[in-house]
Parts: sequence; C-alpha cells; structure tokens
Amino acid sequence: MWVYIALLSAFLLGFYDVSKKAALKDNAVMPVLWCHILICSAMMLVPLCLSRFSHCLDGTILHIGRGSLELHLKLLVKAVIVLGSWVCGYYGMKHLPITIYGPVNATRPILVLLGGLLFFREQLNLYQWIGVIIAIVSFYMLSRSSRKEGINFGSNKWVVFTVAATILGALSALYDKHLLGSYDVMFVQAWSNFYQLGLMSLLLLALWWPTKDKTTPFRWKWSIVLIALFLTLADFAYFTALSYAGSMISIVSMIRRSSVVVSFICGALLFKEKNLRSKAVDLALVLIGLLFLLLGSIK
Repeated sequence: MWVYIALLSAFLLGFYDVSKKAALKDNAVMPVLWCHILICSAMMLVPLCLSRFSHCLDGTILHIGRGSLELHLKLLVKAVIVLGSWVCGYYGMKHLPITIYGPVNATRPILVLLGGLLFFREQLNLYQWIGVIIAIVSFYMLSRSSRKEGINFGSNKWVVFTVAATILGALSALYDKHLLGSYDVMFVQAWSNFYQLGLMSLLLLALWWPTKDKTTPFRWKWSIVLIALFLTLADFAYFTALSYAGSMISIVSMIRRSSVVVSFICGALLFKEKNLRSKAVDLALVLIGLLFLLLGSIK
C-alpha cells in the first residue's frame, strides 16, 4: 500500500515543481517562498485548532497530538534542513530550465540510498549498483546537454544551488525516516511548517526586505497557492508512506523522483524549453537508473 501512496506523492510533487516554476518567473524568490510556507502553515493551523479545542478529529489521521520538548527541537532541526534545501532549490529553479533542474533533482534517491547504506546499514545488491552507475552517467550526460544552452555544470552557480538543494533534500529524507519511525505524521508535518515559517520570516526581513527596491520586485501570483496545495498533499502522502511498517526510505525516495516526468512534460508543453531531444535521452537514463534501484529494492 505504501508504494501506491508514494506514487501519488510523486504525481503531486511533479505539479508542485511546475507551479513553483510558474510562480518564480520574473518574481522575487524569497517572498514567493515565504508566501508558500505561510499558506502551508495556515492549512496546518486548521487541524491543529480542531485537535486542541474539539474532539472531531480524535482517532483520525488528521489529528495532531502533543509532543515533548525533545521532539520540538528535532523538528526545528528538520525545519533548518528543509528551509536550506528550499532556498537553494527555489533559486536554482528560477534560473535554470525545468528540464535541467528536474533531472538533477531526480538524482536525490542515489544520495538517499547511499545514506541508507551508511546510517541504516542497508546493503546494495547488483541491481542497485547498476542503478547507481546509470544515474551517475546520466548526470554527466545532462551536464553535456546543458552546455548547448550556455550552462556549465562546473561553474554555473545555479547548478551549484540545485546540487546543494538535492543534497540537503536527501539529508532531510533520511531524517524523516528517523522521525516517522516514532512520531505522528500530522504532528511532524504541522510543526515543521510552523518552524519553517518562523525561520523564513527572519530570513525575509534580514536578507530581502532591506534590498527589495534594488532587486526583482515581488508580484502575487495564484500559482503560489498551487505550490502550497500540491506540496502539502504530496508531503502528507510521503509522510504517510514512510509511517507504514516495512516501508523503505530508499524506495519511497526513488518513487517520488519519478515526478520529474510530470515536470519534464510540462516544461516542454507550457514553458517551451529548448534542446528537449537530448535532455529526453538523459531523463530516460535517470528513469532507467531508478528502475534498477527499484527492482533491486523490492523483495
């Protein structure tokens, strides 16, 4: 069951990326991210209030219980990791074609799998090693394709931002598996959002507000609401999948990266991006690598 829930999360995550790309076009990055987190937090505030002041959510998956100080500190750490990944990812998404950003981000399962090897003592079998090698080759080929658009993987800072977002996202996934083995799904999702909002508000005031008149202006777009909606639903499905006994973070992470198919197709149809034929080959290699990883992980 958790595999199908992870597939649903991947589908929603693809539209989250597309909405993010639309919202960031000719727009200021930090206020878009702040608005997205604010809307996500507002959505979580409803079940929190109902859980605190009524009994209508008792016994349901939407109920938000109470947590210890230790748990709140753990979620604050999670918020720092996630926010770092989002800030880097938003800047990378704004300045790179989505047909490059998506496949780079799709290499995250490789890092998660290696993290599982180190921290959860998972062992790679033959299929998984084949998947790792194919994914590395596809990353190299993608770097060659990107040069046709004047993007050099070795020196382009937005590629560096995207790679940093991918590494932090992999670290967050491993931390999620640790948390959701012991704690309630809605509690983790809700309070993570609240802490992200507080931290992002500080960043907005410290970094963007003093220079807002000298940088790209902020414009409200309804696609910002879609970012929050798709991410909230995708994360809820993701956390739910991880909460199942026997679920594997390596498989869930791999399945979620198949969202690149949605973002790639929308990049071609909606954003009219270039050099699609060679990047489609690179994307196919990414998916083949993920397929081998999936085959090697299913018992």
